[in-house]
Parts: sequence; C-alpha cells; structure tokens
Amino acid sequence: MPAFDRAAASASGAASSRFSRRRFLGTASAVGLTAAGLSACSDSGAATTDSEGRTVVEWWNIQTTEPSQSVWPERAKAFEAKNPDVRIKLVTLENEAYKSKMTALTSSGKLPDIYHTWGGGILEQQIDAGLVEDLTDSVSTLTGTLVPASVKAYQFDGKTYAVPFDIGAVGFWYNKALFAKAGISAPPTTWADYLDAVKKLKSAGTAPIALAGKEKWPGMYYWAILALRIAGVDGMQKAADAKDFSGDDFVKAGEHLKELVDLEPFQKGFLGAAYSTPTGEAAAMGNGKAAMELMGQWAPVVQADAGKGIGKDLGFFPFPTVAGGKGALTDVFGGGGGYAVRKGAPKAAVDFLKFFMSPESDRVLVTKSAMMPVVKDAVSALTDPSLKAVSDTLGKATGFQLYLDQAYSPAVGQEINDSVAGLIAGSKSPEQVARSVTQVAKSQ
Repeated sequence: MPAFDRAAASASGAASSRFSRRRFLGTASAVGLTAAGLSACSDSGAATTDSEGRTVVEWWNIQTTEPSQSVWPERAKAFEAKNPDVRIKLVTLENEAYKSKMTALTSSGKLPDIYHTWGGGILEQQIDAGLVEDLTDSVSTLTGTLVPASVKAYQFDGKTYAVPFDIGAVGFWYNKALFAKAGISAPPTTWADYLDAVKKLKSAGTAPIALAGKEKWPGMYYWAILALRIAGVDGMQKAADAKDFSGDDFVKAGEHLKELVDLEPFQKGFLGAAYSTPTGEAAAMGNGKAAMELMGQWAPVVQADAGKGIGKDLGFFPFPTVAGGKGALTDVFGGGGGYAVRKGAPKAAVDFLKFFMSPESDRVLVTKSAMMPVVKDAVSALTDPSLKAVSDTLGKATGFQLYLDQAYSPAVGQEINDSVAGLIAGSKSPEQVARSVTQVAKSQ
C-alpha cells in the first residue's frame, strides 16, 4: 500500500486524526515492537488467557495521535467494564512499523486477533491465505446499520471480512471567494464546465489548482477519477479482473487529464511542490493562493496547518461527470480504515468489534476523534460543515471505488502514480500510461 507513505500531513491535536488516509500511513517515525510483542500474536485457532482467567484479545491499531490515541483505550475499557471476563490488549504502532510487522506476521501465518486493514489487495491476499475470519454472519446485524460505501473495501465475493471505523471521499475543495471573483456562480458538475472554470480563474489572475507534483499521489487522483467517471464502477472492476487498463476508457482518462494539463492550471513550481509543507499544495490552498485542490476529507485540517486556512470560504464539490461516460456524479472514490479478525480468534474479538461500531460508540469516535461516521445513526453527531459535505457525498454514493493503490497490488499502484506523474510532467502520453499500467498489472 505504498501511496499511504507519501503524505507527510503534520497537523496536530484533534485535527490529526481526521486525515484518515494520509495520517494513518503518513507518519514519519517508526516505533518497533519487541520480539515478545510479536510472539504474543496467537496461533490460528488458539486463545490466550491472563493470570485472572480472562480471555485476552490482542488489538493492533495505528492510532498514534491524539485524541484517538486516548479514545481507543477508553473504548477498550468501556467494553471490559461490560465484559469482565475479557481483556483487550492494545498494541499501537506507527504505520511504518505496523506495515513491516504485519508483512512478517502474514508470512508466518500468525496474525493478531484484531488488526487494522485498509481493505483491497492486501486484505484479499490474507483472505486467500486462509488467515482471515469470515465475518459475514457474525456481523450481519451490524452491516445493515453502516453507511453502505464504508463496507465495500472489505467485501469479497459477497462476504464481509472486516468492519470499518472510518470512511472518506476525494473531491474538489474550493475557495468560494476566488470562484466569485472569477465570475463562477456554482461549482461545475461536468468536465467541460470544469475546464471552463479553470479558464475563468486563470483570466482572473488566480492559480486554478494547487498540486503536489513532487509526491505523485495527488496527481494520480485526476486520472483515477476520470477513469471512474468514464468506465464506471463496473468497468473499473472488469479492468482490474482482466489486469488490462489499455482500453479506450483509460486512454480517454489520460486524454482528458492532458486537456487540463495543457491549460497550465497548477500553481507556479508545482512539479517540485510537496503536499503538506509550508510551500506545498495544502499551503497554497490554505493561504488563498490557489482556487482548488483535489483531495480527501483531511484537506481542511492540513490547509489550516500548512497555511492559514480559509474558513467559511472553503467549499466542497464532487468530481464532475464526463460526457458519454458510464460513471455517475454520485460514484465515490475514496477509502478508510477498518478492523479484520484473524481466523480462529476468540468470539470476544467479534463481540468487541460489534461494540466498537455500535451507534453509541461511533458517536464517540465522531465527536472525540473527529472520525467520519460509518454508522448511519452517528451521522447526526458530525457538526463540522466541511466534513458534513463529505459525509453527504458518501451517504448518496451509488458506487464506490477504493483508492487504486489500495484496490490493486502495490506495484500496480506505484506504476499508476509514476505514469500519471509522467503525463502531468509531459513525458508520457495517455496511451503510454495505459500501456505501462497494464504491463505491470499483467506481470503480477
């Protein structure tokens, strides 16, 4: 899952836990785990007890920033209070250490009772290896209470293998004041109107789009969502299954992106710009130096941290549709975080997840940890206007596409990022992007 490594989002305090995709895997330092910690993971089928005879459920998570770092233990203690015969043992790791340890544990066939997952290709590999519990029946009463899009990344062949605790979507964050100055009365809903808006912003002397060209993954979003709008959710799945992205839909995605690039819409020096630095993409938006950025729900927090933030001038709109495309405006591109259970884990592991994602508990996560709600009955707990806009988009989702560097193998995800970066820089054609991605996909 390499794309998560590339954002160094650095907001602090309550804000830090909001950028679920970037912060989860964007932390700079790695905290090791002792050999004893590794050996504590149970063998498949075995349960452990402590000196008091309580069933021990080991829960690996990556909530290393406040307030989540405190809220997660609080949730564990709340469950233990209701289930005195169970002890929840938290193992909290920085994401780099987590990924490293999980790679080793997956190879050994020994996973924690409950562990963090982003779904997609890595989870599917663990499922294929027989290491993951099928939760379909045991959480059937829970899944019906969840925002449908939040579960998609953890479902394979009609079965559910993880429970989400956060979900987000990528869309355009825009400066309402700069739009008004350029004479744009409403956010564009079609690609043609979007390009027209870019031209108007340039004419008004404003950089239309902020982009962190140095980090590649922000540019990937444009090609990925254009492909989603043109091919549709089914078309994206067919291409993934066939490991073939050379079709017209994917070439057209590159052609439309090139249309945008040819307008020279990005801020000065974008090819060398990082995402969350004081001179990067988020700062350009946060300081009112650019009118738009294509980013996930963590964007407002990082804009305010890297720059000043633009407050009430900040708005959000979905990625526009493409004429003749099979995708809908309500098809969402995004992802989040969830928890899977190892094969043969004690029943208490599933019981805890059902407690953790109850409406009452999810409201705690939303209000105290600034998580996006995944339980329908917890949506009302969301008060931040920017996050409510994203939540509304998720609630209306007619289709869901997981981040491509999560949905596909790490090698394919990296190739998409590299090839699209080449297209944006002018060194690759739309056809070359589609061909390169297909070649890597077929090699896996």
